[in-house]
Amino acid sequence: MSHSVGAFVGITIGNDMSNMPPATDIVSILKAKKTQHVRLLDSDHQMLTALANTGIEVMVGVPNDQLLRVGQSRSTAADWINKNVAAYTPATNITYIAVGNEVLTTIPNAALVLVPALQFLQSALLAANLNTQVKISSPHSMDVISKAFPPSAATFNSTWSSIMSQYLEFLKNTGSSFMLNAQPYYGYVGGQGVFPLEYALFRSLNPNSQISDPNTNLFYTNMFDAIIDATYNSIQAMNFTGIPVLVTASGWPWRGGPSEKAATVDNALAYNTNLIHHVLNNSGTPSQPNNQSSTYIFELFNEDNRSGPVSEQNWGIMFPNATTIYSLSFEDVATTIPESPALRGVFCVANSSAPHSALKHSLDWACGPGSANCSAIQPGQPCYASDDIVAVSSYAFNDYYHRTQSSGGTCNFNGTAMITSTDPSKLHSSLIQLGHCRDFCTILISL
Repeated sequence: MSHSVGAFVGITIGNDMSNMPPATDIVSILKAKKTQHVRLLDSDHQMLTALANTGIEVMVGVPNDQLLRVGQSRSTAADWINKNVAAYTPATNITYIAVGNEVLTTIPNAALVLVPALQFLQSALLAANLNTQVKISSPHSMDVISKAFPPSAATFNSTWSSIMSQYLEFLKNTGSSFMLNAQPYYGYVGGQGVFPLEYALFRSLNPNSQISDPNTNLFYTNMFDAIIDATYNSIQAMNFTGIPVLVTASGWPWRGGPSEKAATVDNALAYNTNLIHHVLNNSGTPSQPNNQSSTYIFELFNEDNRSGPVSEQNWGIMFPNATTIYSLSFEDVATTIPESPALRGVFCVANSSAPHSALKHSLDWACGPGSANCSAIQPGQPCYASDDIVAVSSYAFNDYYHRTQSSGGTCNFNGTAMITSTDPSKLHSSLIQLGHCRDFCTILISL
């Protein structure tokens, strides 16, 4: 898939784990999921060999522990390109090099060599006649922006003004993108209740909770867009334009410690599902409606050796042994057809802890103004269960969600619904016992 068809969604493969699967197995997983873009945090030669002749577009990385050497020696940079890029192209479709990762905020002592590293590597690409195929940039954390909200007033931290100016000049001259690790999870947790969880998860907001930029009167329905716009405005504040933002990491942890209440499977599934759909919609952001940022999901595998709280080891959608934690549709990623999300294995179900009166109100809305097909849950029909409002509500909610998701429909229903990867027919005895409902009333047959 070429960049010209619009924004894409790829996936990041980390390496900070005890048992890294064999490269050939990883590539088999990528092919099975029809994933067309992958970001490697290093330049693992076995991975680059296994990715040959697959057509998958590959971003390789210069790890932080190699940055000083590359940024201090033109010959070392040339050697890096020759051994890790030129030796594998064109069979392996390397299109980007990410130089370091969050250098300014994690290893500030190496900040002064960042731009020289970019320049030395670019010169080596030019010498190898690869400068048109391969672009170079460096991923930044959200922390390079001193105050991200409101987006219109965002600016880069003044500590890095000189280096950031040189970095942006390099991107402008080489036609490269500003690489950003955009993680609403950190924004939500760090906000300590300032922003609602729905805002971080791309879920619809209560009308009383609408979030707007007071300077532009633009409304933001999700934190991801606000982060992207804050980045664009920070770039513009330094008098640069025309530099696209490429999101090199965005995801949500599925498990956390006792104090990490937002790190759940439901939230991770909701975030990544909605993120994929949002990016592939090519709808842009409030201030950049024509600029949709391509995004790499973080990440394919759990990295059990990552330091920090429990959540840091649990961003993957799979365990390293290839067991799926929750299911994401990567077929959409390959085809870029937002009109057909086909989120196999994703269900919008009623929250069993919601008051029955609230469920009844949401059910009435889904079957009425929401235009869900509720014929099968009417009295006398195969999925009717008079004593199980959670089951029949789940049927209606799921039908509505899959019918309307491509046009912005969400799984919220005023907090009475949630996304899950568990088939509701395995949870509700009333659905299991009703023969025609064994497969959740065939809602997903068309997907």
